[in-house]
Amino acid sequence: MPKHSAGLLPYRVDNDQLWVFIAHPGGPFWARKDEGVWSIIKGEYDPACEDARAAAGREFTEETGAPAPGNPQAWIDLGKVRQNPSKIVHAYAVHAPATLMFVASNTCQTEHPRGSGRIITVPEVDRAEWMPCEQARARLLAGQREFLDRLPRT
Repeated sequence: MPKHSAGLLPYRVDNDQLWVFIAHPGGPFWARKDEGVWSIIKGEYDPACEDARAAAGREFTEETGAPAPGNPQAWIDLGKVRQNPSKIVHAYAVHAPATLMFVASNTCQTEHPRGSGRIITVPEVDRAEWMPCEQARARLLAGQREFLDRLPRT
């Protein structure tokens, strides 16, 4: 059974160019990786216990330290994609101001180095940034790139 994640994809249009706000994962494994590892700001939820829209807002705040922008009922439902064989991601888009910025992420624990038995605490996200849509396309996880095609262009 696949896991479910819900996320929020803030966007804006400046000078006819579409920009999106996406996140880079934290921790030593991701520190030197850039292309194909960024993500919409999202997290896991149980569809039997929580609404996807509520989960998307909760995860946005946890992973950026900023309140989720806009009215959740006005967010644009971008639908779902199968990010990989074991994860389904449901995304929402919200038009947001350029002043939206990363503050700080929640933390998680991971084994580092892998196989060592040593557990360290790392931020789930080490940064989130605005970037032009085409730059974001190269940096996003391949399974999430379809969301960019579903965004409004105005």
